[in-house]
Amino acid sequence: MAADAGDVDIRTARDDELERVVRLRWLWTVNDRGEHPSMSETQYVSAAVDWAREHAASHVPFVAVADAEIVGMAWLALAPRVPTTHSIDRLSGDLQSCYVLPSHRDRGIGGRLVEAVIAAARDRGAEHVTVHTSPDSIAMYARNGFELHPRLLFADTTGSA
Repeated sequence: MAADAGDVDIRTARDDELERVVRLRWLWTVNDRGEHPSMSETQYVSAAVDWAREHAASHVPFVAVADAEIVGMAWLALAPRVPTTHSIDRLSGDLQSCYVLPSHRDRGIGGRLVEAVIAAARDRGAEHVTVHTSPDSIAMYARNGFELHPRLLFADTTGSA
């Protein structure tokens, strides 16, 4: 039986865990979404670990660990904002790639990952955190502090809906 949320450690990922973290993204994309990747799992994991290390200053990975296994992840992407006359150093945050293995869902782990990302964004001085989510996850994000905002708009630049 999977651990409940209280038995799960939520923290930033260590460098030696990056391979397991990015492998979760592979599992999510291939197994859960049924997508067909353009590279092998080995190629993806190697390239994604390199990417994570290169972007460590702006993309902070968080993990959910149960019984020494990484069962969930979420990333905080930080971006500088244009200075205003009130503040030169401004940041915004974006919660990205929040995922919990299916066998560990419905135990509050995703919510705890969201809380950790929001707290880290606050600690780093981000003015706000956004998230782009699937319809299935809207309620979970709403329970954990996200709300619709009348000034936030979205333009899909990929040409797909």
